[in-house]
This record gives sequence, C-alpha cells and structure tokens, in this order.
Amino acid sequence: MTAFIQYPAWIRPEIIPGLPVRWYGLMYIFAFATAYFLTRYQVKERKLDMTSDDLSNLIFYTILGLLLGARIFSALVYDATGLYFRKPWLIFWPFDANMRLVGLQGMSYHGGVIGATIAIIIYCRVNKLSIREYGDIIVTAVPLGYTFGRLGNFFNAELYGRVTESPLGMVFPTAPRFPLSLDWVQRLAGRLGIEGMNGMVNLPRHPSQLYEAFFEGIVLWLLMWFIFRKKDLVKGTMIGIYMIGYGLARFFIEYFREPDAELGFVLPLGGGGETYRFDSLLNLTTGQILCLIMIAGGTATIVGVRWYEKNRGEPKHDQSVRERHKGRKLRKIIQRKK
Repeated sequence: MTAFIQYPAWIRPEIIPGLPVRWYGLMYIFAFATAYFLTRYQVKERKLDMTSDDLSNLIFYTILGLLLGARIFSALVYDATGLYFRKPWLIFWPFDANMRLVGLQGMSYHGGVIGATIAIIIYCRVNKLSIREYGDIIVTAVPLGYTFGRLGNFFNAELYGRVTESPLGMVFPTAPRFPLSLDWVQRLAGRLGIEGMNGMVNLPRHPSQLYEAFFEGIVLWLLMWFIFRKKDLVKGTMIGIYMIGYGLARFFIEYFREPDAELGFVLPLGGGGETYRFDSLLNLTTGQILCLIMIAGGTATIVGVRWYEKNRGEPKHDQSVRERHKGRKLRKIIQRKK
C-alpha cells in the first residue's frame, strides 16, 4: 500500500474564522516585506545614492504594477468565459454574486512580472536611475518573497497538482472527486487503500504549490543570492538569470501541476486531454508556453546587455587612431614654438 498525506485539517483560508483576514493576504505582506528588506540590504551594500523614501517609493510602485498586472493578466488570459472582456469593471470587484467580500480571486505570476517591469522602467526613467542595476537588485530579492506567495496558495488549498501515487501525494479537501465507476479510479483507490463515499473518491494530488515554493523560490534565491550576486556581472545580467531560472523551474513543475480546467492544454501534442493525470511531456500548458517565452527573453537579455556593454563606448581602434592624430598635432605645435 502506497502512503500519502492528508491535507492538514487545522488549516483554514481565514486566520480568524468569521473575519475577512486570510492567510493568502498575510503571505503577500510577508512576501513584499521580504523583498523590501533584501532590496534595501543590496542598496546599502552597493553604496548607492538612494534615500529610504526613494527606496520605499520604488518598492511601492513596483508592488502596485505587480498587483495590477497580475490581476489584469489573470482575468483576461486565464478566464476562458470571456466575462471580464464583457464586464471589465469586475476585474477589481472584490465581492461575489451574493455581495460577500471574497477579495480579488485570481492572480497571474507572468502578468505580475509584466506589470512590475513596466513600473520599474517608468520609475527609473523619471528618477534617472539605472534600470539595469535596480532591476538586478529587485530580481535578486524576488524569489524568496515569491516563496510566501506559493505558501498562500497552499493555505488556500488551491493550485494543487495532478493525481499521483507518489508518497508525496496529498489529499486536498477542495479538489474535485472522481467516480468509482471509472476503472482507473477504482484501481488507484484500491492500491492506495482509499474508500469512496456516495460513489465518489478524493485522490491524492501533487502538492505543486510547495514544489514551486521550494524550487522557484528558495532554491532560485539561494543560487542568485549566494552565487551569482557574488560575481562581477554586467549590469542587467541578473535579470536574465532570474528569467531563465524561474522559467526552467516552472516549466518542469507544470508537469506536476494541474492546469486550469477551462484552458486545459494549449498544445496537446502528446494526445489525450485529461488534465488531472500526466500523459505526455508533449502536452503543454499556457504556463509552460509563457515560461518558454520567459526563457527566451532572459537569454536575449543576457546577450543584449553584454553586447551593449561591449559596444556602447568608442572602439579601441578608433580611440587609438584619434590619440595618435592628437599626438602628431601636439608635436607640430611644439616644433613651431621652438
């Protein structure tokens, strides 16, 4: 009999039952605070001329851009019903149909990256700051803060993974149940020793939120903070490293995470359409397509900043020619004076 884990019964979305304060929101606060302190540490470490107020403003506008981008992207890309195209004012409407406060349900990581990037570029342009340098600083701080965001998903018992027999599998109370009338469900439930109820059974899933928190958050942060940050890299390189590192980690973890039911597979090249089970490496999700774009963008960023640093000054050959020319003119002037 294969072991599996029951989702902890003591975990509830609300911190205090009956009050609209959720673990998910608290995790966002932890995430932003972590990113702020790590960013401040790097600013002091580099001895940059930035006051605490300026740093707070930079972080504030970055967070604002992140939230706007994450919410808008989630509503317009990941909602297959078209509701938000028909009623765009509902994108930021925090109440459900019964006027209960539910917050903004649905945030897209990739949309957050786009929104934060736009905010950083605008802020640095207006305040005449180096976009590449401050971009490097922020992306080095982001992964550890991102860890808390995925923990928030876990506390919400959402974004769980696909069905698995792995000992790491976890039974989420919010996951849809499967009918025991299906042969594969009956066989799997029998092997795991799980009994159904009313002809339905809740099967273990990959806790993909925790996989993401660990690999896209902790591991990526450790690599960037303790290895790449210590190297003398061209400004802007850390931005590219982050994009590639996150894109690679997320791309492979997507094979364990169940894609949104409304979207399914964007490229079902491996055949089959059961999103709750792994069938083929060729079945790609929306998140994986975006990750491939992210990896390509990160690679282009690294190549681009290296090319820029190499070619932004005048070529050494031209400089030496001009210097020799100036030397000849100077010698002629000296000879005339003699």
